[in-house]
Amino acid sequence: MLIKRKELKIPLIQGGMGVGVSLGNLAGHVAKCGALGVISTADTGFMEPDFWKNPIKANIRGLVKEIKKAQEIAKGKGMIAINAMVATTYYAESVIAAVKAGIDCIISGAGLPLDLPKYVKGADTAIAPIVSSGKAAQVICRMWDKRYQVIPDFIVIEGSEAGGHLGFTKEELLEKKAKPLITILQEVLGIIKPFEEKYQKKIPVFVAGGIYDRKDIETCTEAGAAGVQIATRFIATKECDASEAYKQAFLDAREEDIQIVQSPVGMPGRALRTPLITRLEKEKRIAPAKCVSCLHACDRRTTPYCITNALIEAVKGNYEEGLFFCGSNAWKLQEIISVEELMDQLTN
Repeated sequence: MLIKRKELKIPLIQGGMGVGVSLGNLAGHVAKCGALGVISTADTGFMEPDFWKNPIKANIRGLVKEIKKAQEIAKGKGMIAINAMVATTYYAESVIAAVKAGIDCIISGAGLPLDLPKYVKGADTAIAPIVSSGKAAQVICRMWDKRYQVIPDFIVIEGSEAGGHLGFTKEELLEKKAKPLITILQEVLGIIKPFEEKYQKKIPVFVAGGIYDRKDIETCTEAGAAGVQIATRFIATKECDASEAYKQAFLDAREEDIQIVQSPVGMPGRALRTPLITRLEKEKRIAPAKCVSCLHACDRRTTPYCITNALIEAVKGNYEEGLFFCGSNAWKLQEIISVEELMDQLTN
């Protein structure tokens, strides 16, 4: 498969996971296997000494370090992308810095990335929106076509079984009324046809959300997907950038431990039930002790909790105070294996 004139031998994307779960080490090893490794831009600089004082500078500095690390590990194999959330206050800076660092792709969600093309103008960088509906795909394709005379180089559909922030209402998720992933795929494939014809260019569509094994992958590709995006399974790898305690939390998780939570971003999300979730149900709000103004939609004076702090504590392995985002099949994880072993299970 060609994406922006670069070959992707294995049509599999390792989903971006933040804070600090998918950084340069994981992304680099995934790319080394011939797939698309993804670095999350969510507070990439959380380990920088000046993070709480100069968060944007620290995040950009940390992001460039992680991109270089991934590139060194991959040694020109596969592709490397960043996952940039529109909802973050440093979105534009992250994209611009990644392009300058030679990133292969920008994958963008947590909002509609309507202005993404202007940040990569003149660069040989592929751009891809994350959508959860045919309507979102149509809005983005129309806007990019009208404003910038471009269309997506590929599209990622995240279904209702995915982890992290989800593009569905809380009611749809809790009552299991969200459209099935394959249904959304068929809608998107139909919507992009006129744009493919106009630009004489194929738009590969990858699907994500609850995809666990090779059988799931085959089901999706037989339905018309060009490939898949898998995130949660890469947590249980030796190369995952998170702490061992973070990984162990997933190995210990049961199916009933996975639930829908409300994020300060305004979107529902899927995560492990931890003491933090229980405490929030009782107290309703845990006022932030400090703030880096990471999200446009978050107001320190009213936010129910600091998602940045919760995600940082999680990646460190603090089960009591951490927020552990996950896909619906996280409870199936049983052992830590290498990225190479996982890729072999998924593709051979």
